[in-house]
Amino acid sequence: MDFTAPTCDEIEELARETVAQFPDAFRAAAKAVAIRVAEFPDAEMLAGLEMDDPFELTGLYDGIPLTQKSSFDQPEGPDVVWLFRRPILDEWAGRGDVTLADLVAHVTVHEFAHHFGWSDADIAAIDRWWE
Repeated sequence: MDFTAPTCDEIEELARETVAQFPDAFRAAAKAVAIRVAEFPDAEMLAGLEMDDPFELTGLYDGIPLTQKSSFDQPEGPDVVWLFRRPILDEWAGRGDVTLADLVAHVTVHEFAHHFGWSDADIAAIDRWWE
């Protein structure tokens, strides 16, 4: 039995598999978004969200939602969905009731929902993950 924790690359692959299963209309728009996996969010990300504990953030959408984009916007870089390996693994181990693939898919879908213009309240209305 292998007790090695999944790498950032393995988590990224799970996220890419999730995006590949999006409905056609969403999958096309999702291709323009970069997926990045890091061990933890950086200090700037945490400060921007007024968070102190890096284990509290499993993912982050960094970009302008499609519902707010304008052809006059000057892109400062690609939109990015960030996944944070250590907080994801911590939540997965703590929960004990979901597979790692399901948790990564959940975080990935949540962050892409922000790209499509959904608020946290919109997402919570249809995704009762915490129940």
